[in-house]
Amino acid sequence: MKNQVLIGCSSYYNSFWKKVFYPQTLPSKEWFNFYCQHFDTYEFNGSFYKFPTLKIFQNWYDKSPDFFLFSIKVPKEITHIKKLQDCENLLNDFYTICKNGMKDKLGAILFQFPPSYAFSKEKLNSIIDILNYDFQNVIEFRHESWWNVEVWNSFKENNITFCSVSHPNLPQTIFKDFPLLYIRFHGIPKMFHSSYSTDELTDINSNIDSTKKGFVYFNNTASEAGILNALELKRMNV
Repeated sequence: MKNQVLIGCSSYYNSFWKKVFYPQTLPSKEWFNFYCQHFDTYEFNGSFYKFPTLKIFQNWYDKSPDFFLFSIKVPKEITHIKKLQDCENLLNDFYTICKNGMKDKLGAILFQFPPSYAFSKEKLNSIIDILNYDFQNVIEFRHESWWNVEVWNSFKENNITFCSVSHPNLPQTIFKDFPLLYIRFHGIPKMFHSSYSTDELTDINSNIDSTKKGFVYFNNTASEAGILNALELKRMNV
């Protein structure tokens, strides 16, 4: 059942996609509706830059189709500035807004840590201690030191998903033995810009042919690459 894995993008408001995806005459205010006609999920990154409100998420809920799922990125105030320190209340507020705003359309909660956030036992424990396990938590690291067995075993024991990444400076392992299959394609060699070839996408597709639930998002959206790659992979994954 390949449709257990939902494919989408990490952005939709993109003028690069006119003609190649959005009809030339389609107003930008209709772009999200058009996106939803082709994809069943969206990775919401706006919350990384600005702490969301309940009203914002309620609006997204109302304008998306039934059975559509959003994965929501945790604010950088939590992951990059405070780095999980002294932010229990802040994170709880974020969880609550996601739950009450997105309701049945809430997919995963994505924590992305900065490249400077290297592995330590203390940091691993702080992650495990602060998460709310009523949610599907996905952790994306940008420092290779986190690719180790101690982390993977701890995540599996605590029902946390280790995010698979396609990134210029990180291992490209696609992890299939965590609660979710969660893959982010950032573009290689030029991050956010580079496209994936049909051969690369075919290889990717062979790794997501599974009954496991999951999400695959293309974040190479600084060009037309992300939407074209997402469409091609989705066609393969029927």
